Amino acid sequence: MPVSGMNHFTVLTDDVPRTVDFYTRMVGLNDGWRPDLGFPGAWMYAGDTAVLHVIGGRKREELKPGVIDHMAFTAKGLAQTLEHLKAHDVEHICRQQNGSGIWQIFLFDPNGARVELDFAPDEKPIPG
Repeated sequence: MPVSGMNHFTVLTDDVPRTVDFYTRMVGLNDGWRPDLGFPGAWMYAGDTAVLHVIGGRKREELKPGVIDHMAFTAKGLAQTLEHLKAHDVEHICRQQNGSGIWQIFLFDPNGARVELDFAPDEKPIPG
């Protein structure tokens, strides 16, 4: 039974609107169509693909990290992203990966899930 690709990640939250706002404004995903599943939530899209499912209705004390360390997204606009995160006081770490040269930004969503944004090696962290 071979796997043909990654479908989506799921984040649990006690605040769906805040989580949707974070992934829209800080990561660049779009809130899109979601079937009525009988509980609060949202589907966040990259293009036409729902890559992140947000499930609400949880208590804050239920939001505990599991064995998955983080989710990573391919991104563009390294310098602009760094400026945007700084302007919104979002704590983050930016580093260039040894070997591949890929730029990585790590940050946490409002629920404590770690997010990685990956940028091409030829992007620059400062405009110009």
